[in-house]
Amino acid sequence: MARSVAVITGASSGIGAEFARQLAAEHDLLLIARRKDKLEALAAELTARFGSLVCVLPADLTNESELAGVAQRIASETNLSLLINDAGFGARGLFWETELDVHERMHRLHITATLRLCHAALQNMLARNSGAIINVASVAAFVRRSGSVSYGATKNWMTAFTEALYLELQSIRSAVKVQALCPGFTYSEFHDTMRVDRSRIASSSLWLRAEFVVAESLKGVASAKLFVVPGWRYKAIVGLISKLPMPLRLAFEKAGTKRAHGRRAAGHANPD
Repeated sequence: MARSVAVITGASSGIGAEFARQLAAEHDLLLIARRKDKLEALAAELTARFGSLVCVLPADLTNESELAGVAQRIASETNLSLLINDAGFGARGLFWETELDVHERMHRLHITATLRLCHAALQNMLARNSGAIINVASVAAFVRRSGSVSYGATKNWMTAFTEALYLELQSIRSAVKVQALCPGFTYSEFHDTMRVDRSRIASSSLWLRAEFVVAESLKGVASAKLFVVPGWRYKAIVGLISKLPMPLRLAFEKAGTKRAHGRRAAGHANPD
């Protein structure tokens, strides 16, 4: 009997690769990212450990034709049970000082790709009234800061989009689940590729392990939780910032901006 299939974008490293490792025991996998060599190495590891069927699909989701191909593959996957939209990257620097192409690619990846792949997956899942989608957003969706304008804006869109999907699915009493996963700082290639010293970004107590983030997300799927914010510190930050009047919220964000300018770094990251 064929096993259910989990599709993971951004699967070549970090949170995406960890999702693959935690799901491989019970699912077959379709792994999507730009780096074919990384995907094939991970596929070989998981097949050897779990005996799961792991397919790789190298694709750049900022490319229209490649995105269309991935969406078609998801729509036609007969045993689709889970879509994880994890592909993403970050950039540092003032909006007008960074290349416009960086911002445009970020919007295509975080917004357009998420939109297209969710649409394909939902048409597939709704026909069977089962399945789940995890959109990997960020605590940055709730706390804006200078130097990462497009990142915060696109992650905010992902949380709003996921919430609206949740309401639509609830309105038709669908069993399909959606989740916005909102981690804080997480150990991965994300910051390595940006060539940023983690110790200058945040204290060690704020850094999360990908294993923990993914485990919290999968527990959230099991309980049909819409928003998952891993770690009590980040839950407290999000809970506080969401209740502050706008003037106080802006003051909080300005204070964070001053700290960020004190350790400002150039560059951008797109490890997938």
